[in-house]
Amino acid sequence: MTTASIVRDSERPDDPSQKSLLRTQLLAQRRQLSAERKAAAEAALCAHLLAWFEAHRITSLGVYFPIRQEPDLYPLYNALSTKGVHLSLPIIRGADQPLDFVQWTPGDPLIKDALGTSVPATGQQTQPQALLIPCLGFNAQRIRLGYGGGFYDRTLAQQPRPVSIGVAYSEALTVFTGEAHDIALDLIFTGP
Repeated sequence: MTTASIVRDSERPDDPSQKSLLRTQLLAQRRQLSAERKAAAEAALCAHLLAWFEAHRITSLGVYFPIRQEPDLYPLYNALSTKGVHLSLPIIRGADQPLDFVQWTPGDPLIKDALGTSVPATGQQTQPQALLIPCLGFNAQRIRLGYGGGFYDRTLAQQPRPVSIGVAYSEALTVFTGEAHDIALDLIFTGP
């Protein structure tokens, strides 16, 4: 099933209930991806992202630990870490707060936070130059559709603003209208 078959132009999700429905549909679509399709997309994402990072001078990167079948980029994290890129994972400090990022190296111990997300057990707070941001969906204007908490939008509204790099399966491209608080991502990488 393609995203286009889920959302028709006449049903653009401009209100919260439509976005909630779109989130449900995109999550279901992502759960239906075969293991082979996910593995191929993740390998392609890791290769494309590694090539991009090798062409740019990013020395610190906020990454994510996958939840809800998000692309697993752990091989990329290992490769970047061995190249000297300092990685960090997001920490949720409060419902209406931006994300904080805590230094992390692949293999460091992780614990579950109150929302069930894996976070570093210890670590120093950092301000990464760039962020890898998982996208449940995204539109042609590079507006990300996440799970509705607004954490990444609040984070990107801060100064200095890090380079924002969305990560998604190619099936995540969809149609919806961004809201006033939505911040377009700088780049979006998708699997084949």
